[in-house]
Amino acid sequence: MSATAGTLGVVMETSARLLRLLGLLQVPRDWTGPTLAERLDVDVRTVRRDVDKLRTLGYPVHSTPGSTGGYRLGAGAALPPLLLDDDEAVAVAVGLRTAAGGTVSGIEETSVRALAKLEQVLPNRLRRRVAALGTATATLPGRGPTVDADDLAALAAACRDHECVRFDYVAGDGGETRRIVEPEGLVHTGRRWYLVAWDTGRDDRRTFRVDRMRLKLPAGPRFAPRDPPEGGVAAFAQRGISSGAYPYRARIVFAAPAERIAEHVTPASGIVTDLGDGRCELAAGAWTLESLAVWINFFDVDFHVVEPQELVEHLDALAARLTRAAQASREACAADGR
Repeated sequence: MSATAGTLGVVMETSARLLRLLGLLQVPRDWTGPTLAERLDVDVRTVRRDVDKLRTLGYPVHSTPGSTGGYRLGAGAALPPLLLDDDEAVAVAVGLRTAAGGTVSGIEETSVRALAKLEQVLPNRLRRRVAALGTATATLPGRGPTVDADDLAALAAACRDHECVRFDYVAGDGGETRRIVEPEGLVHTGRRWYLVAWDTGRDDRRTFRVDRMRLKLPAGPRFAPRDPPEGGVAAFAQRGISSGAYPYRARIVFAAPAERIAEHVTPASGIVTDLGDGRCELAAGAWTLESLAVWINFFDVDFHVVEPQELVEHLDALAARLTRAAQASREACAADGR
């Protein structure tokens, strides 16, 4: 009995050490043998044996020889079990719930299946946290366009591998063009997906809505990446979709902190810049100046227009219309004896 207990103790200790080793290797870096040995409180020979055991279990642990070499966990042909800490497990579960009702088509059912598998193996304390989040959270069904998960994966791979992409693109006015681009990055605004890429036909950087693209696969030849746009691809996309895509652009200074105005501005509707003196500037675009004049009044904050001058004329017209409406309303109330 004592011998059996001792053997079980050794097996459990080894299993626990393998899990700790696997957890370390899942951090994307090269681990030297001595560093792993110090973390695990064993010798380097034991580390080598444990790495061999992980390989027999299907974990692709790569190693490089030499003084600067080390171990790194690679991507295998088969997906081995993942090690997640408490916060990571909850984050994955919440992400799967969101994906089940999100803007990416084709992964709703897959997300539900993956979530069911994850919740099945979660400890009770984590299952309660995930269940509480699910019970307390409601998702309104979206009516906007969705994108195909395979298209997103193909575009992400092309960005990573610096491969040209060909697609037919349908513009907002319905016109269709064939594009060949050098993709740089994907941007998600919460409602739509955009691709930032260098358009080889126009010799300029452009932002494309992914739901308006019809990809021509496989991807094209490789290209040498260019210097990124100022502020990165996300900032470039925001500049393009918040004002660059509209026929009318405006700059308005509000007598309020940037935080107050930013609460009412989405990434697709404008860019708020803090002016540092309790004021901020909004750069926005619109299809009509009339709609822009009405929108900036919703903020209920004093402001002045920097540009364009035509917007000021629409504000004058709006003010006159509102004044007439107020006067007519007072006269109607007086006539009714109110």
